Amino acid sequence: MKNKLYLCGWTNKFITMTETLKKIKEQMDCGDVKGAIEQLNQLIQQHPEADAYYLRGNAYRKLGNWQEALNSYQEATALDPESPAAEARNMVMDILNFYNKDMFNQ
Repeated sequence: MKNKLYLCGWTNKFITMTETLKKIKEQMDCGDVKGAIEQLNQLIQQHPEADAYYLRGNAYRKLGNWQEALNSYQEATALDPESPAAEARNMVMDILNFYNKDMFNQ
C-alpha cells in the first residue's frame, strides 16, 4: 500500500492512508460496521485503493452481504493482485459453495 498523505474529512488534518484505514477498522471493531462502510465509500470515491476495497469487503462480510463483499474483494484484486482480498474472495466462495442442497428439500 502506498502511504500517501490525505486530508481527513472528519479531523481536517493530513493523515496517511494507513492511519485512515486503521481508524475505520477500529470503528468496525467497535460495532459501527455501517458507519465504517459509509466512510469507506467516501474514501474510495476520492482514493480508490486496494486496501480500502479489501476493508469494505470485510465490512460487508460482517453484515452477511456476500455479494457486496465479493464485489469489493474483486475490485481490490483488480487493483492489486497481491492483495489479501484474493484469498478473502476465495474463502467467501468456499463458504457459499459449502452447503448440502439436499438439506433444503426436507
